[in-house]
Amino acid sequence: MGPMISVTIDSPDPDIGPHWDDLITRASSNVFMNPAALRAACETNFAGIRMLLAWEEGAAPRRLVGIWALQVRKIAPLWPAVLEALPYNYAFLSSPVVDPAFIDEVIPAFFAAIEKSPLLPKVVSLKSLDAECPSYPAMLKILAQRGIAPLVLSETARPFVTREFGVKRSGSTRKKLRQDWNRLAALGSVDVVNDRTPDGARQAFESFLALEKASWKGAQGTALLSDPRDAAFVRQLFQNLAAQHNASVALLRVDGEAIAAQVLMYCGITAYTWKTAFDAKYSKYSPGTLLIDRITDELFAGPDILAINSCAAEESFMAQLWAGRRTMVDMLVHLGPGKSLGYRLEAARQLGYQRLRSLRERLRNRSSAPPPKKLGMVLPR
Repeated sequence: MGPMISVTIDSPDPDIGPHWDDLITRASSNVFMNPAALRAACETNFAGIRMLLAWEEGAAPRRLVGIWALQVRKIAPLWPAVLEALPYNYAFLSSPVVDPAFIDEVIPAFFAAIEKSPLLPKVVSLKSLDAECPSYPAMLKILAQRGIAPLVLSETARPFVTREFGVKRSGSTRKKLRQDWNRLAALGSVDVVNDRTPDGARQAFESFLALEKASWKGAQGTALLSDPRDAAFVRQLFQNLAAQHNASVALLRVDGEAIAAQVLMYCGITAYTWKTAFDAKYSKYSPGTLLIDRITDELFAGPDILAINSCAAEESFMAQLWAGRRTMVDMLVHLGPGKSLGYRLEAARQLGYQRLRSLRERLRNRSSAPPPKKLGMVLPR
């Protein structure tokens, strides 16, 4: 007889902090499921989050063996609600955090809890799932057993690096980085700082926000400070994580002035490169790339971090620095018999979005491609 697993459905609760700290010593990492991050979304009314907690009941006292936070999302008043596995905007990983010893019991229990709850939608949007995490094959297995075929929307590769594999140590990119660093150093004293004290981290985060606001994102209205609601949430998110020493901002400075900032988050043995910004005046020196290169070495030089998740697409500049990749999947499932109207509407919406995105990328690539060479006629002399 297998272990007895119960699942509770709660709002983010600070009382599970010690349980979370114990769980991440055994489970796969996902900083966006940290209860401190989830509380920030609730404290600022940024997302309506439901937290699924899996407990081993045979233990004394009972032990937390899984956590999966999802948000109830509605894109319009009359549109059916969807359960979104990215618990809030600006989360970049939706995989549940599960003790691997209980994976075959916890994943079915999570799906059963969603299906049985009268308060939760049965259409589940699973974006940015880590396909190399143990929970993913467990999901596919239980869905197949229940005769549910997920709609796979995309499969991508995310830059990812470990202490043992993935850092590119040679090649043209490495040569250019050395040249850029030397040219930057000719302007003044260059250093990288990553203060992980709560006060130092909060001050550095404000430097990041200011750099991002002054960049093209500010001009386009997409910087975090461009929206007061977003700004309130990310400040609370960062503050809650920094208070646990689970967030910091690495700064690249010239004569003490920050010219690039990389927001870092930490969970277990994994660091996450969450957001980046740099001063456009220094763009010819590739300051963001220089900072990532230096902070990668610094993190791996310490005893705690064994992997870095880029939170970025494969086309990002981090792919030039790291050879490692992590397979990511977006899919949509309907829990229960048949396919509801809500599922069909959400599937049509997401498939339409994917097509529009692909069309935009094709048009962008076509417009940036060099013009074809004209074929001239060579006349005999």
